[in-house]
Amino acid sequence: MKIEDFIEALEADFYTGVPDSLLKPLCNYLMHTYGIDKNHHLIAANEGNCAALAAGYHLATGKVPVVYMQNSGEGNIINPAASLLSDKVYAIPMIFVVGWRGEPGVHDEPQHIYQGQVTVKLLEDMDIASFVIGKETTAEELQEAMSGFRAVLDKGKQVAFVVRKGALSYDGKVSYRNENKMLREEIIRHIAAVSGEDPIVSTTGKASRELFEIREANQESHKYDFLTVGSMGHSSSIALGIAISKPEQKIWCVDGDGAVLMHMGAMAVMGSVKPQNLVHILINNGAHETVGGLPTVAGKVDFPALAGACGYDTAQKVDDFAALDTALKKAKAEAGLHFLEVSCAIGARDDLGRPTTTALENKENFMAYLRALS
Repeated sequence: MKIEDFIEALEADFYTGVPDSLLKPLCNYLMHTYGIDKNHHLIAANEGNCAALAAGYHLATGKVPVVYMQNSGEGNIINPAASLLSDKVYAIPMIFVVGWRGEPGVHDEPQHIYQGQVTVKLLEDMDIASFVIGKETTAEELQEAMSGFRAVLDKGKQVAFVVRKGALSYDGKVSYRNENKMLREEIIRHIAAVSGEDPIVSTTGKASRELFEIREANQESHKYDFLTVGSMGHSSSIALGIAISKPEQKIWCVDGDGAVLMHMGAMAVMGSVKPQNLVHILINNGAHETVGGLPTVAGKVDFPALAGACGYDTAQKVDDFAALDTALKKAKAEAGLHFLEVSCAIGARDDLGRPTTTALENKENFMAYLRALS
């Protein structure tokens, strides 16, 4: 289905969301049409943030907003959907557009499989009427579904379009880039070289894939690394839990800007606990690169100042490899809770692979290594 037909059926003029690769035609259309525009299109920190922002839009205008997300984001909307939007509370109508990763019968990565199984059921449990859009769905069928949804929205309830892989198409081209010079894979290569045999917790997306391939290329064990293939935004909290339990061992966290933004409160908890053996590295390319490259707001955030305010012992930003190596070696040698932001270009190898070990194998090997460090 052409994205233009989908947009026409929704009859909405305000969209907010967290980008998803399955919804790339929608995301690219919105960026091409509106860019980031406070009156029409905003990319927010997480899906709950989107739902609340959209609720405010409805309160101010009386119009029905659209919130888009990958199905992994359903967990983030459960609270606002149940305790804010519900027709049993404030009755705020809203259209959700959900990319169906891990749909049963469709091959996908392990972190999407269970989420895919429960995607529609979660919507049903939240009393959110849904309509599945596939490659075969016609514009007429979509218009008919939307006509039925209008009566539901008029009652102050929410509806959802669940979008299968390849269901939407867009012929327009949108390019995402920044002016930074260092590529993420090379940054991670420098981190791995300095961290040595210290445990690393890496964030979702391409960062973990690149770390895995760097270990392969160096013929190094994968036991040093916990690859957080799902649960976006929680890598630093995982690293904190490990650092607390292994106070004599240096722990490294390789994070991304979209992930940090998604659950930024984790930094305040980190600073409050203040482990003296943790290095938190934010690789910031200002983009949701793994799902298409759409922008985050991270380019406008002073992360070192934020980390300092949260209680980190040291916090700095670097934008070249010489400064990166100096900062990494200093963090390796000195006790403390260290924060390092690294300015990063948008881009990755076209032939970038995926981990060849299972998530369970990764966990078990990593746990065995941590036990050996006791």
